[in-house]
Amino acid sequence: MKNKKIKIIIPLVAITLMTSGCNDFDEINKDPNAATAEQVLPEYFLNQSILGAQMNPDTAERSFILYWKDAGRQQASDGFADSGGYNDGWTLNYWNDLASWLKNVNLAITIGEEKAENGTATAYNENVIQISRIWRAYLLSELSDNFGSAPIEGFQGVNPDFNSQKEVYDYLFEELKDAVSKIDVSLVGMDSKSADVDLAYQMDWNKWIRYGNSMRMRLAMRLSEVDPAKAKAEFEEAAATNKFISINDENFAVVEQDGWDGLTGVMSRSWNEQILSETLNNMFIGLGGIKSEDQQRIGRPEGEDDVVISRIKPENYIGLKFTDQYPKYTNDPYVGYFLDGLPYSIDPRAYKMFYMPGDFSNANFPTSWFLTTDDQLLRKMRFPDKSEVVVDTKYTWSTYPGGNWDTASSLNDISTWDPRYAPAIGWQYRNSTNKRVFFGSWESFFLIAEAAVRGWATPMPAEAAYNQGIKLSLDYNGVGEFYDDYIASEDYNRVGTSVKFSHIAEAGSSRVMQYKDPKTGTLSNVTINYPKNTIYKNGSVNNDHLTKIITQKFIANTPWLPLETWSDQRRLGLPFFENPAVDQPLPNLPNITKANYMTNSVKNFPQRIPYPSSLRNSDPKGYQQAVDLLEGPDEVLTPLWWAKKQ
Repeated sequence: MKNKKIKIIIPLVAITLMTSGCNDFDEINKDPNAATAEQVLPEYFLNQSILGAQMNPDTAERSFILYWKDAGRQQASDGFADSGGYNDGWTLNYWNDLASWLKNVNLAITIGEEKAENGTATAYNENVIQISRIWRAYLLSELSDNFGSAPIEGFQGVNPDFNSQKEVYDYLFEELKDAVSKIDVSLVGMDSKSADVDLAYQMDWNKWIRYGNSMRMRLAMRLSEVDPAKAKAEFEEAAATNKFISINDENFAVVEQDGWDGLTGVMSRSWNEQILSETLNNMFIGLGGIKSEDQQRIGRPEGEDDVVISRIKPENYIGLKFTDQYPKYTNDPYVGYFLDGLPYSIDPRAYKMFYMPGDFSNANFPTSWFLTTDDQLLRKMRFPDKSEVVVDTKYTWSTYPGGNWDTASSLNDISTWDPRYAPAIGWQYRNSTNKRVFFGSWESFFLIAEAAVRGWATPMPAEAAYNQGIKLSLDYNGVGEFYDDYIASEDYNRVGTSVKFSHIAEAGSSRVMQYKDPKTGTLSNVTINYPKNTIYKNGSVNNDHLTKIITQKFIANTPWLPLETWSDQRRLGLPFFENPAVDQPLPNLPNITKANYMTNSVKNFPQRIPYPSSLRNSDPKGYQQAVDLLEGPDEVLTPLWWAKKQ
């Protein structure tokens, strides 16, 4: 790889570009300090935009991890975004980076259009313009889905007018439709270096068409609650093409590489715990009915499988009961229990995405970061009377809710937000050797399934699309062998949702479980209520078709697409998010109190990121325009235009 700074001078455009990653300008740079209009190619600017949007480690940690994964409940809370927190410096960093990505893609389009006018265009120049427009649509949607109102014509060197989110979405639909229609799949002429600068598809025009249509389907569904007629029309037209991302080979995904640049893995910082969230764990356990024993027999060294399997607990076992060591004021139905072993059954993707404590022989265990001795895995739980018990966390599977625990955390040496003592994201996502997925094939089919449930015209029935989405996700995670049994399962998870599409019977209000006294070892029965998700249908259902679809979509989009999981929850109130604990008040979520903590509300979860102070300071007119278009204050709890309002 080579890095060079070149000054590119073309009509109406004078910029400086730092190249990195896969770019190689050796052949076009006769003078390394100046390239002529004929020599510069728009695809290099598209490349820089895609490369930057991968996020360097600084931006990724602040935005992808601490904002999106927290708000989207793909990781255990660290008391930040999911509790309504934000940091202006982090937001400024992301805003500035996003501006640079948009500037580069705007330059790709501008330069491509100028080359077409002055006769210096390549044979495939027109297609580069169109795929750049598709990519720009994604970036603008990312901007708007974080902040709300946004400047459609922004990031081009002047302070622009801001547009309402509705105007942004109308523009995105027009752009995606027009750009896709103008891609000519017969265009050729790229050499290997030109193709390589397309980090996603290597100038495969058909795949870009599929991505454009899939993006249009995603954005159309975003409008399902606020403008269902527009959502239906846009979705049906895009889906009717039958040219959407439909297999994993077509995923919009960009390869990661170790280092410190845009291609470095977004989950690659060792100090980011990325522990399995209680939200996701409550979805995982029991879902699909696949026994832990059947999963843990696969691929383990001889003898070790018996040790691991000996830690599997009965189906009706909830764990060790700790009344004082966990928070009390949260509607998480499993708070206060530590599962001192492995669940009887669990979604097979769970053990692939996340590792269990002490599972050192697992290829996905990050031993170079979190290796501990067996003695260190023995953790203390203290009691108010100064007594204590020691708990072995090796081969266990237990998580916990976020929020303010008051004094409980001081008694608890297990739930210390330490990835050595709880399931956490696997090494394959941390080591910068994967591909970051921006759009996965499974999402297309879950979108189609939701559209069919809504009565829209779709290429296939809801159940077929739903099952196909599950299959693609299972295959992606390497557990496709469980597909047939999984989709036929009527077993409920901890939230009261099953997999089988036609099985829509509710689980009831509660179930009887067994827990163990950590001091005496005595087993006792306890009635555990299924949660009531009062944002969705007033908490009356946990197992209808839409809940199933969004549950599967959430799991499949983990861990690459936390912004999508957050967006679905803002749009629908699905899946069930437990309220952060309020054993002490949460300053940024004042709606949750000890009097109403069992009731969900959109006021209990972050809805957006406030604009950076730099916008207010550098462009006060634009800032005020942006805020006015929000129809609410520039705060975390102001719902976006397309989101639920109550």
